[in-house]
Amino acid sequence: MRTRFAPSPTGPLHLGHAYSAILAHDMARAAGGEFHLRIEDTDIDRCRPEWEALIFEDMAWLGLSWQHPVLRQSEHLATYNAHLMGLADRGLVYPCSCTRSDIRAAMSAPQEGATAPGVYPGTCRHRAMSDRQSGDALRLNMGAALAQVGALSFTETGAAHAGQHRLDPAQMLQDIGDAVLGRKEIETVSYVLAAVIDDAGQDMTHIIRGEDLYQITFLQVLLQALLDLPTPIYHHHGLIRDEAGKRLAKRDDAKAIRTFRDSGATPADIRRMVGL
Repeated sequence: MRTRFAPSPTGPLHLGHAYSAILAHDMARAAGGEFHLRIEDTDIDRCRPEWEALIFEDMAWLGLSWQHPVLRQSEHLATYNAHLMGLADRGLVYPCSCTRSDIRAAMSAPQEGATAPGVYPGTCRHRAMSDRQSGDALRLNMGAALAQVGALSFTETGAAHAGQHRLDPAQMLQDIGDAVLGRKEIETVSYVLAAVIDDAGQDMTHIIRGEDLYQITFLQVLLQALLDLPTPIYHHHGLIRDEAGKRLAKRDDAKAIRTFRDSGATPADIRRMVGL
């Protein structure tokens, strides 16, 4: 078993991160496997070295150990971009100049076969890669991509979704649509693509993460098939929430691991707080 915890250094780790990291660490150790720490630092505007340093401090304080060297996504942008351009060469990616307001306007107009709320309506789908302009995002042509693969499925072991799940092409067109794979910055790909490439490159056997990422798994399994990469086993766990039932975010400094450390809490206290 090989698992990973993959935080972004854009703020302090909170109790939700602690739960996910400890769970992935303990499951790997119980199976005699490996636990990896990956730094997902492709968001150049928000990532900070001081937040990365704090990740290492918090993880070590929690009593977790991981394999070395640590993978930093910022050091592998050329690899991600090569995979993305490979999909583009197959006619599966197109440039998109739509702003959020453009998308909202297009989705408010009556359309035959309209997609679900929040799903991109395909405004730029007719554009060729040769038409790419500075600032364009790159989107996956979901219909064309699905046409290039056969029946796909993945195994889920998390309690809420345990079982074997097949990808339904009609549902993916309706609920996911033409997802962004390349952000507007040159050679910067989206989380869904970079994570797929890294999980394969690091031979991850089990992906342990919060249930808020469950739906994106269907897109990632499709990308694995398109790139001829293996599909790991997925385990989506419940989320740690605040007193109002809201999922924790990095702005919730009151729940930051550093805050608990400074107040005299112990790693055992953190495990009890998150139900472990």
